[in-house]
Amino acid sequence: MDKKLLEILVCPVCKSDLIYKKEEQELICKADRLAYPIRDGIPVMLEGEARRISLEEYDALPKKTPLVE
Repeated sequence: MDKKLLEILVCPVCKSDLIYKKEEQELICKADRLAYPIRDGIPVMLEGEARRISLEEYDALPKKTPLVE
């Protein structure tokens, strides 16, 4: 993912910062507990395409929201 693109992307639902999960190819919104997929290098920023993350996944996220994990 392009670092400049990651700096400007926010959650389309609540406008919160996102966490980039490289291994999973997802952008995570902690506020809404949504994971937006990245397909072929393109973030799919549609609420209908996002998956709800589990409480276990949420608890494993860093307390402070980093740009890249």
